[in-house]
Amino acid sequence: MTALDPRAPLVLDTRELGRRAGSQTEVSRTVPAPADLGIEVLSVPEGAPVELDLRLEAVMEGVLVTGEASAELVGECVRCLEEIRDEIVVNFQELFVYDDSRDYHPGSEEEDETNVVQDDLIDLERVLRDAVVLALPFQPLCREDCPGLCPECGVRLADDPDHAHEAAIDPRWAALAQLDKDSTADSSGED
Repeated sequence: MTALDPRAPLVLDTRELGRRAGSQTEVSRTVPAPADLGIEVLSVPEGAPVELDLRLEAVMEGVLVTGEASAELVGECVRCLEEIRDEIVVNFQELFVYDDSRDYHPGSEEEDETNVVQDDLIDLERVLRDAVVLALPFQPLCREDCPGLCPECGVRLADDPDHAHEAAIDPRWAALAQLDKDSTADSSGED
């Protein structure tokens, strides 16, 4: 386990809170978004402001963090590739346990899944990332009824709703269609 940097934007100092169960404090701050906060097609841009409103509460096992985070989202519609700009607001609640309140087994699987208070510091990055990613739509759309792109030429169908192509000829019949064109041309030339 690496030591936490107390100057990191998503690291909070819990010394003021103390270890007396029931004591609590509220924290509001604006922090820059960490890298990769989102999914491939929709995310919070790195460095964009993330508003945090948190309540830290001392409990027997550690520090219970309850909060809300809000930030701007930027991405693209999965159907038409139009830019999407939206805002996300997520709520989360997570327990950070004291190192001495559990059997500590360095390198165990359980350690990787447990949030720990290290030297009175807690790191919210993983909690924030989980909350944001789970709240994002799996396939973001610019609007609910987005028609997407034309599969033949790539025109954005929302911009040209009457867009159409001639009926496609089944490639198995293409040779017959060519014969029909040739015979029509020959018969028009005989007149």
